[in-house]
Amino acid sequence: MNELTRFTPPMNGNSPARQSLSLRQKAAIIVRYLLNEGADVELAALSDELQAELTRQMGHMCHVDRETLAQVVGEFAQELEGIGLSFPRGIAAALSDLDGRISAQAAAHLRRSAGIHQDDPWSRIKGIDNDTLLPLINAESIEVGAVILSKLDVARAANLLAMMPGAQARRITCAMSRTSAVTPDAVLRIGQSIVAQIDDVPPRAFSSPPADRLGAILNLSPSATRDELLSGLDDDDAEFAKNVRAAIFTFASIPARLGARDVPILARELDQGRLVTALSFASAADANAAEAAEFILNALPGRMANTLREEMDETGTIRPDIGEEAMNTVAATIRDLATQGQIELLDVDDTQT
Repeated sequence: MNELTRFTPPMNGNSPARQSLSLRQKAAIIVRYLLNEGADVELAALSDELQAELTRQMGHMCHVDRETLAQVVGEFAQELEGIGLSFPRGIAAALSDLDGRISAQAAAHLRRSAGIHQDDPWSRIKGIDNDTLLPLINAESIEVGAVILSKLDVARAANLLAMMPGAQARRITCAMSRTSAVTPDAVLRIGQSIVAQIDDVPPRAFSSPPADRLGAILNLSPSATRDELLSGLDDDDAEFAKNVRAAIFTFASIPARLGARDVPILARELDQGRLVTALSFASAADANAAEAAEFILNALPGRMANTLREEMDETGTIRPDIGEEAMNTVAATIRDLATQGQIELLDVDDTQT
């Protein structure tokens, strides 16, 4: 039994009055009855046109006798009881029900083909990173740019202004004084236009830049292979090679990018045997790896460092593949700790200043 059935008065047979009522009149009776009973009626879910028709119909009606009320409500309750399954009306409602269950690309394609815009495009715009949003602002007029900044958080708007050329930033800030007369409909249309431009961008197969993807691969490659590939990239595409080097974090990067105070945190996360293997192999490898090993040992408390040095002295010859794997484990642990926010890595540019 649903809530409407509980409100239904007893029925006393058919009435000629009920037969003469139109569907709109019946709908007005149902809504009025539910409101009188204190039910929460979600009329805002109806289209603006249907809401207007319902309101006009309720304004034209005077009163309904008890028998007619009982029969209309009973008929409506019976229809509800007979419904086994209902579907959302229209593509917009279907997309809302399937949100998170279909791909973003499919949803965007359906919205474009049906001419559907999200109810609040600004909630989506606020989730776009500044690097994506800035070119869209630059392509708009100064006045539209001022509206966009006005809809963003203060800190976010300040960051975007700092990314703009000085002259453009000054023009936009001056245009802010003219936004007081902008209507809500105009703000909505601007938001919808920005979202439409975002949806027009073809979907990309990879979420991360090419340099980051190659850097992640080279992080786990043997040092000889990595050095050879980077040397070749320097000759073929020096700018891309620079970006790849910035994305790489290997064992040899530790002295330049890991703070000494974070080394004890790293040591606690690592298996001591794996750390000893990495340090022992690195000490006998090239100068950069040996420097990184010494950096780690010097940053650890004296007793712990002495223990590790003693175990390193007892370690025999380490096979290159085992040694490389141990050093990669140390570097991967540092990257994981940085991702988790437990430690902070220095930027490449910071280490060169």
